[in-house]
Amino acid sequence: MKTCGACHRLFDETSGFCPVDGTKLDPVDLQKLPTDAEDSRIGKTLCGRYTLFRTVADGGMGRVYQALDQRANRSVALKILHPEVAADGVAVERFKREFEISSSLPHDHIVDVLGFENTDDASFALVMEYLEGEELRMLLKREKTIRPERLIRMLSQTALGLQGAHDRKQVHRDLKPDNIFLCHTPDGDVTKILDFGSVRDNSENAKKLTVMGTTIGSPFYMAPEQAQGLPTLDHRADVWSAAAIAYECLTGTVPFAGSTGPAILLAILTQDPAPISEAGRAVSIPETLDEVMERALSKNPDLRYSSIGELADAVGAAYGLEGDHRLWATLPEARLTALVAERLPRKLEEHKQKKATALDVSNLDAAFRAGSQGGPAGTAGTTLPDDYVIMGMPSARPAWFWPAVGGGALVVVGLLVFLLVRS
Repeated sequence: MKTCGACHRLFDETSGFCPVDGTKLDPVDLQKLPTDAEDSRIGKTLCGRYTLFRTVADGGMGRVYQALDQRANRSVALKILHPEVAADGVAVERFKREFEISSSLPHDHIVDVLGFENTDDASFALVMEYLEGEELRMLLKREKTIRPERLIRMLSQTALGLQGAHDRKQVHRDLKPDNIFLCHTPDGDVTKILDFGSVRDNSENAKKLTVMGTTIGSPFYMAPEQAQGLPTLDHRADVWSAAAIAYECLTGTVPFAGSTGPAILLAILTQDPAPISEAGRAVSIPETLDEVMERALSKNPDLRYSSIGELADAVGAAYGLEGDHRLWATLPEARLTALVAERLPRKLEEHKQKKATALDVSNLDAAFRAGSQGGPAGTAGTTLPDDYVIMGMPSARPAWFWPAVGGGALVVVGLLVFLLVRS
């Protein structure tokens, strides 16, 4: 392994210069170990084999480091719990379950979790493959939106990655841009799903770590049934979250906004999002996506797509693509770009024709208004026959109408008198 003396990143033996700062790389054995006055772990070896070279990320649960696995001679990522989190028994159980579930779901689009360790400083660590790239969240902060073909490839790969978990009745429950990692390659991003620590396991006899009614997840991407803490929550909550992510990726805005967590959840439970073509008008989001997002973000899980794969298929079809997410997950992004450019215009023309041939409600309303003013459209000023009937009533009362009413009244009065006399 080699390392950069400036940023302390680790690289394989074939690398010559650091792609970040251009520094010439040297073998790890020839470099002095890094130190950090604010983090005593940097430069230390934990668990007898992992030498920590630099901090990669810092979150609410723990800190992630890039480390050298001296036994395997490779770069790995160590996610180590913060001390206060390590003292929480439930948090530690979730951490262990993240290892158990992630390691049982080996897949090209799920981060590879290699081990669970007790650290030398009374904490716990997950050992994972080290990923080079960035979280989707960082990409959106920088670019606000992403191209449709990039989204389709990412959504397709996410669907493939989660299918195994969903088949086992395991719900990720915290899909968000922070937990979708994009490894950049010449053919396009390779998506890796992170953090299975919030998984809801609906399989038989699964251990429950969440009290009923508790909500887990990020508010902006939380399905309505998840926001309510309903026990019926299943994999379709992940479908909703994936749709919310797609909406944000294409438009630059989340489908449900709010200044506080409760305000966001209230919007999710009581409001409908703006059609995605309206929210994304500035970036020319096609109307063909409106029905797709409306179904995917339905408050009733029974009305949503039954899988993220179906959602990805619908998004691709809305851009005119043929095939399905299994194909699109493997196509180079440049090829998807060419296909969208070629086929979207035809898809939009088909959509336009479909709208034009649909029932014109405004014309129907005009016909009803004309009828209420004397007959069907085109009959204004026409003398109608005496027996002409509109909505079951004749246009004028016939000569026998009032005598019949009077006779009926006399019969009713007579019956009442008879009953009173008998009583």
